[in-house]
Amino acid sequence: MITANEALARLKAGNQRFMSGVRSLETDIKSTNRAGFVGGQEPFAIVLGCSDSRVPAEIIFDQGLGDLFVIRVAGNIVAPSQVGSVEFAAEQFGTPLVVVLGHSKCGAVTATLNELKNPSQATSSSNVMSIVNRIRPSIQPLFESGVHQDPDKLLTACIHANMLAATNHLRHGSQILEQLVMKGDLKIIGAKYSLETGEVTFFE
Repeated sequence: MITANEALARLKAGNQRFMSGVRSLETDIKSTNRAGFVGGQEPFAIVLGCSDSRVPAEIIFDQGLGDLFVIRVAGNIVAPSQVGSVEFAAEQFGTPLVVVLGHSKCGAVTATLNELKNPSQATSSSNVMSIVNRIRPSIQPLFESGVHQDPDKLLTACIHANMLAATNHLRHGSQILEQLVMKGDLKIIGAKYSLETGEVTFFE
């Protein structure tokens, strides 16, 4: 298995290919070799990302079958099922890198901001509100600070804060993951994908 730094380098190189519109030959070959992965998998990175249809991890990192263990949920939030999924992959496959992937113009963060602005007008279901309530603690201080009067700047700052909160939750909300990090067997970092440019910025 490769190291976390090598895994990160592969993701960065893949994103550069995606931005350039060049798909690697290896990725194409893997997509036609389904039979080769029936017996098992060895994903080199775990990606916890948003369900947004514009942010498919395998595509924006130009990776193929068996390369990434991807968990997607609106707002890239971290709840027990997401923690368990990351624990499973890290322990089962020895995957050395976890990336929490946020993105610009995130609808789940926008919905949380709208709830903070107009709490009495909330019409979302209890299931949607469970996502909003996961995001709320990390962005409410920014909303209340009054520092960001510009709605676009506020949204950008809140998306970043939500991504960092999810990253920290994985680092410190699981004894299994925390021990793997302390032993040097796992690295957990945040990242943000730009819908406008296609670039992923990593925050180590």
